[in-house]
Amino acid sequence: YTKNFPLWMSTDPKKNQWKEAVDSFQAGAWDPGLFLDDDGKIFLYHGSSNFYPLYGWEIDRKTLQPIGEHQELIKLHDDIHGWERFGEYNDNNFLSPFIEGAWMNKHHGKYYLQYGAPGTEIRGYGDGVYVSDHPLGPFTYQASNPFSYKPGGFARGAGHGSTYQDVYGNWWHVSTMVVNMKNNFERRIGIWPAGFDQDDLLWSNTAFGDYPQFLPAEKKDHLHGNFTGWMLLNYNKPVQVSSTYGAYSANNAVDEDIRTYWSAATGGPREWIQTDLGSQSTVYAVQINYADQDVDSSFLGKMPGIYHQYILWESSDGTTWNRLVDKSHNQTDIPHEYLELSKPVRTRYLKLENIHMPTGKFAISGFRVFGKGSGEKPDTVKQFLVLRSEKDSRNALIKWFTVNNATGYNIYWGIAPGKLYNNVMVYNDNQYYFKAMDKGRTYYFSIEAFNENGISEKTKPVEVKATNPLP
Repeated sequence: YTKNFPLWMSTDPKKNQWKEAVDSFQAGAWDPGLFLDDDGKIFLYHGSSNFYPLYGWEIDRKTLQPIGEHQELIKLHDDIHGWERFGEYNDNNFLSPFIEGAWMNKHHGKYYLQYGAPGTEIRGYGDGVYVSDHPLGPFTYQASNPFSYKPGGFARGAGHGSTYQDVYGNWWHVSTMVVNMKNNFERRIGIWPAGFDQDDLLWSNTAFGDYPQFLPAEKKDHLHGNFTGWMLLNYNKPVQVSSTYGAYSANNAVDEDIRTYWSAATGGPREWIQTDLGSQSTVYAVQINYADQDVDSSFLGKMPGIYHQYILWESSDGTTWNRLVDKSHNQTDIPHEYLELSKPVRTRYLKLENIHMPTGKFAISGFRVFGKGSGEKPDTVKQFLVLRSEKDSRNALIKWFTVNNATGYNIYWGIAPGKLYNNVMVYNDNQYYFKAMDKGRTYYFSIEAFNENGISEKTKPVEVKATNPLP
């Protein structure tokens, strides 16, 4: 919270032309978020602490310095809000939770103060929101919270974000997703369709959020999402590799977890990884996610002049191979390469051949193939139960009968049958211990199954009443 850092300004940020606007910003703000109101006033929201609240301040438009003293605005209530509890399993047994990443939007005359919690490092990192009639409060906790949440799937977490509108009027929420392997705060960026419903509740849609999505070039109904319908074709399917380094086994590349990875014994050319889709399938896109193994710490960040090179092959029989994509002369850094094919390919095997790594060994955290399988989509889930704890209504055990041909499941939940805005993606299991509810609040839940061939019908929403009231 030092007061000697500058504010910079630009009239042409695309050309990276910046100059100092204020030499020493007296707010001394941590995690600052600036907001320009429609009356021309500027406000600053800031804070990052597991002890102090988020603060608000009006900023002088001419001097860009704070006016008066900051005001305390909101703090966490993890004794009530289950999702605000710290820890990978929201158990609070390591640290008290953090509130941070303040962001403000105005919609229909209401001020939406958004915040990240409970900690950058965990998969349940999400964003909540409080609402007020005034820019500095008082603020009221939105009933539907967290509004940005993604604890499952390949890349997890959806916190410390910002909400904005594109040129077509579509709302989006951009947030951070945890990796937490080579650095405690190692993250990636996620972007989700978002919006305000008919009751002015702020929501975001993270369902299939790390699968291919269409980017609309017009006004769209984000509640129905932009999912292409291209399913993951190779989850936990057979893998062959040129070599393996230590315990970084081949199937880590197809286990849908960005934090685990396969590593070859070297970073040299001709190291390869091959995935078997199990049957002939129609491939629309491939995502290649590189991992860092034996990488010098100086490379852990965005660096100019580094590049990846590879060749992607396909085969219908595993013997005769055709070149699908050739990046053997690529000169750009592509740590998370997404390839949408110009024309879908009917095939069974794909092989990724390394040509050049910027540094370290040839390592892959996700060799992900998307398209349409040739079989049947799963049946609707049966015996879907949500068993809410009688001792602590922030918690519930969710169970269901396994669908024989399902790869995974999406559990949807919200505060009304028509407001199931949040979801949790679950692979290879038929239960989930859910700890993100608020005490004293009734919720509704639904579930769908999916595999490489498609998605089942959702179950009818079930009501889950609170078992103990608000304290």
